[in-house]
This record gives sequence, C-alpha cells and structure tokens, in this order.
Amino acid sequence: MLGVKGWRLPGLYPRVLLPIILFFLGVGCKTDIPKTPSPVLTLEGTITPAPTALMDNVPVQPLFDSPAYGIHTFLWWKPDIAQRDLGLVQEMGFGWVKQTFPWREIEGIEKGAYDWYRTDLIVQMVEESGLQMVVRLDQNPLWAVASLPDAQINDNQPPVDYQDFGDFCHAVAARYHGRIAAYQVWNEPNLSREWGGQPPDPAAYTELLRVCYEGIKTADPGAIVISAGLAPTGTTLPVAMPDGEFLQGMYAAGAGAYFDVLGVHAPGYKAPPEMSPDEVAADTEFGNGRWFAFRHVEDLRALMVAHGDAYKQIAILEMGWTLDQVNEGYTWYAVDEATQADYLVRAYQYAEENWRPWIGLMTTVYIADYEWTPADEQWWWSIVLPDGTPRPAFYALQAMEK
Repeated sequence: MLGVKGWRLPGLYPRVLLPIILFFLGVGCKTDIPKTPSPVLTLEGTITPAPTALMDNVPVQPLFDSPAYGIHTFLWWKPDIAQRDLGLVQEMGFGWVKQTFPWREIEGIEKGAYDWYRTDLIVQMVEESGLQMVVRLDQNPLWAVASLPDAQINDNQPPVDYQDFGDFCHAVAARYHGRIAAYQVWNEPNLSREWGGQPPDPAAYTELLRVCYEGIKTADPGAIVISAGLAPTGTTLPVAMPDGEFLQGMYAAGAGAYFDVLGVHAPGYKAPPEMSPDEVAADTEFGNGRWFAFRHVEDLRALMVAHGDAYKQIAILEMGWTLDQVNEGYTWYAVDEATQADYLVRAYQYAEENWRPWIGLMTTVYIADYEWTPADEQWWWSIVLPDGTPRPAFYALQAMEK
C-alpha cells in the first residue's frame, strides 16, 4: 500500500451525451474549521494559490451523497467470510463497499470466455445486504499481453490491444446493468508498479479510460464511472509521476470527457487530517511534501476547477492511517490504534464541514482479507482483523454521526 513516497493497493460518449444523474441531497455546510485556499500544481511543479472562490459555491452535480461512507472489502474467495464482512459494514452504518473484479479471474482463459460465478454471488450478497458497490476493474489476464516478450510481461499492465479491456468493461456493465452503481477504472496508473513496470503515461491511461468508459456507458448509461485512484507521491519518472502532474497530463489528453467522478487516494501518513498541505510540506516530522497531507485532495480539486470540472465530485477510493511498526518504509508515519480511530473520524468530519458538495464517496481501508498476517503491510491499515475482530477505529466509525 504505502511506501515512503507512494500509495499502493494490495493485491463515447462525448461529454455532451454524458448522462446526468442527479441525486439532489442536502448539501448544507458547517464552517467550524477555517478553510485554506487550495493551490494549483502546474506541470512544471510550481504552486500558485487558488482563490477561495474556486473551491466554494461551485455548481456541483452530485452523484454520491456528500459525503458517502464506504469501506474496501475482499469478498472474492469465501462466501461465508464475505457475508460476515458485509454484516460488519452494516453494523458500521456505512452504505458502500468497494470490491475488485479482477479481469484475469473473469475472462482469464481467452477473450470472450467469461466466468461469472463469483461476481454473480458477490453482486447478489451486496444487494441482499442493502448496500451499494463500487467495482474496481483491472488486473489483466495473460492472454491480453501474451504477444509481448516474456521479459516485458508484468503484473497489472495495460493490454496490448486496449479495446480488449473496453470489451471486458462492456461485458461486466451489461451483465450487471442497474445493479452495480459505480466502476473504478484501473488503480494508481501514476506508479510504474501499477502500469506493468512501464513509466507512467497519462495519455496512455486516458486512452484506456476512454475505452472502458465507452464500454460501460454503452451497456449501462446510468452507471457512475470513476477514474483510477491516483497515488499521492513525490517520486518522479520512470518510477512514478506525482498525482497532480499526472492529472494535468490526463486533462491535456482529453480525460475530462471520460469520467463522471475523479478518483483519488488520500492516506493521512503521519499528519492529522485537518493539517494543510502547506503546513505538512514545511514540517520534517510530517514528511516535507504536500502529498503527505490528507488535505492534498484539495490540490487535485483545484486542478479540476481550473480545467472546467468544478461540477464533478471527487471520490476518495482509499484513505487511512497505518499502525505498522514492522514493515520497513511504513514505520516512520505509523500511529497508534487510538490515533488511527480519532484521525479517521476527524477526516470524515473535516470533509463534511469543508468539502461539501464536491466530496462524494470516501472509502476507508480495509476490512482485512482473511489471509493477511502482520507481515503484510495491508494488515496494519485495516480497521477489522482477518478473523473479523474489530479494531478501535471500527467502533469509532460506527459511533460517528453520519
């Protein structure tokens, strides 16, 4: 998940035809915490303060509640554990789960040969639990890259023919028309390790996003398409690209026409959630970089506004604070259990008080995979242990006013 400088996951319509799905929900704001104008990050890396007017009173068209409460789950392999974990989500009072539908597990043998057994079961269980789901689409099958030399085949890389992925996106959306509310297209493409070992390429990702968007929308026009969660990082090419720079490149390639909601990742690292990116960047204790702030989300919001997307919401697809005192690279920003619980609640409260109506889904990580052990860095982010035992953060989020 998180390295010293990056966030890691375990494991056309032309715009004029984009369906407008309006869920007009209350968007009143509190103002207990002062707002700080967000900066605009340019491709050259300079930072220019954005006027507060860019952040407030924008004509947002909400597709999610503001905020909507989500949790990342692992429902794939064991139906009994999946049912238990969905019950935990209900107990928390959260309304959304995020689940990966690995391309290689659904269309793994050859193009057009689909295995819907597990996805059918998951969709049914989520429906019966009264929850809604965001499905993450990525993790290529071997056949989609088999024409490459062996040395060039890596995990989670774009297919040789992008349309193969678009066809897969269409097939999933067609089968679950009206039943899956939203789709996340890929994960952290601004990291080489999530782009098949290749240098991150925002124009190439935009093309992958386009074919998936078209596939989903032609099958289920009402589904919400969320762009990939971008990793907050200060590492540069060829290993990574800072998320603000990558988003600028996406907009330059025309990506604004191919997502309904912008996906971001917002780990808090060591800083409390209310701390501004300016403050975090100026303090060695907290990492000396804007991307180490939970409120770095505001930097990406400013870029959206600058590119004419003020009416769209942001979905935080991963957020959390780690407890990790074991795995190198994570220990410097680990917190204790009480602080993890406190910061998660305060992050939701800050968003409700300062980011409405443009904040949409906010997804905490994780209800743990049943196989994880303390040797897995993801184990330390989770608010529920692999055996179903809640940590203090679970109870804090359960008790939090929503």
